[in-house]
Amino acid sequence: MGKAAARAILVLSAAACAAAGFVVRQRIVNRIKCRRAVAVLEEFQQSCATPLTLLRDVVDAMDAEMFAGLASENGSKLQMLLSYVKNLPTGHENGLFYALDLGGTNFRVLRVQLGGIERRVVNQEFEEVPIPPNLMVSTSKELFDYIASELVRFVATEGENFHLPPGQQREIGFTFSFPVKQTSIDSGNLVNWTKGFSVSDMIGKDVVATLNEALQRQGLDMRVAALVNDTVGTLAGGRYWDKDVMAAVILGTGTNACYVECVDAIPDAKGLHQTSGDMVINMEWGNFWSSHLPVTEFDKALDSKTINPGYQLFEKLISGLYLGDIVRRVMLRMAEEASLFEHDVLPKLSVPFTLRTPDMSAMHEDTSPNLEVVKKKLQDAFGIQNTCLETRKIIVEVCNIVTERGARLAGAGIVGILKKIGRVGNGATSRQRTVVAMDGGLYEHYPHFRKYLQDAVTELVGPDVSKLIAIEHSRDGSGIGAALLAASHSQFIEK
Repeated sequence: MGKAAARAILVLSAAACAAAGFVVRQRIVNRIKCRRAVAVLEEFQQSCATPLTLLRDVVDAMDAEMFAGLASENGSKLQMLLSYVKNLPTGHENGLFYALDLGGTNFRVLRVQLGGIERRVVNQEFEEVPIPPNLMVSTSKELFDYIASELVRFVATEGENFHLPPGQQREIGFTFSFPVKQTSIDSGNLVNWTKGFSVSDMIGKDVVATLNEALQRQGLDMRVAALVNDTVGTLAGGRYWDKDVMAAVILGTGTNACYVECVDAIPDAKGLHQTSGDMVINMEWGNFWSSHLPVTEFDKALDSKTINPGYQLFEKLISGLYLGDIVRRVMLRMAEEASLFEHDVLPKLSVPFTLRTPDMSAMHEDTSPNLEVVKKKLQDAFGIQNTCLETRKIIVEVCNIVTERGARLAGAGIVGILKKIGRVGNGATSRQRTVVAMDGGLYEHYPHFRKYLQDAVTELVGPDVSKLIAIEHSRDGSGIGAALLAASHSQFIEK
């Protein structure tokens, strides 16, 4: 071998050794980073823990707050609003009914032909209509005239499969997902707008009267028969198909719950002048609070940056709008204290709500050997290009901790409702089947969330009682539920 060749071999060997040394050093650095990140992870996991003893405390707190909210107007963080829904659907409803679902930048209109106990839902059609942004900050007349004009257009497309009985007026169920002080099944005054609406001359007005007047101006012979919250609509939609539905929960971008209460259990302080039967109570449970809730420094930081700090704290622990951002905040801490990612991604990690809950769910549900979905989501959301498998596993575990806590707390809330109505616990008055109707994208599209929620319910009530509790998905219950409530509260029902 010549000297030149020997020198080349020495150079290549040195380069190979240097490269090998770099790889070894990089692995050591990665291990150190991961170790520091794991320390943050373990601390976060401890602060989010939801052992059975804590969940039982949450159940008892929910039960107590429900009693307090019914007892007086401001007795609890739970508003416990009377819905004035006493006639839940039975399946015997007949005729043509409409629904209007207003709760965001779009509204939905729906019609359904009901055929009684034998034929049930004969036909149904719906349409989604965008609301021009200028009308969201305009006057009540302009906003509701636009809605009424779209209803006129929708009614004009009735086909041969829809029939209004002779001599009857069209009736509509109005799902209005804004804070309302309801005074009857077909009246309620707007408290305040949310979700980007700011029609100031509407505050304090009766929303049903406003819509009825707009319908008259448009020449449409239609009246609002029922004003409902979307959660109440979900319960009604579930009850139509299953007489054992006693509660409904929405777990989506936000969250809420309602349930069927005996009117005799509602104190006179609520101003109810009826003495028998059942009524649906809209809990507004997103504002539930208890010292037993496992709130971390990340939750407190998130709350301080929302438009309603100090309010809707239960919602901020369990609903889809917030879960992804809690994960982002933990990741940011890991980046700052453990240098888990490159420094140039810190600005992107610092932007609130950059990580959406659907992205978090995709990472959590990733079953690929190298967690390729996690890798791509980190790249897309934050520009994080280089992550080792250990780092991706850590991120998945953060998602798992946040999801498990939220779902288990939601499960405890459900058991709290069942305890209040005497279906579980030492004071249970019956051992009968009880169904909870569920709706919302978080529950529908996040399998881990569903499993953790069900597991928590089973742990709390025991395996034998859990067999009597069914949590059933009720897709789009609020839409058809409003039409069903219009039917069950129709002025044309034979008394």
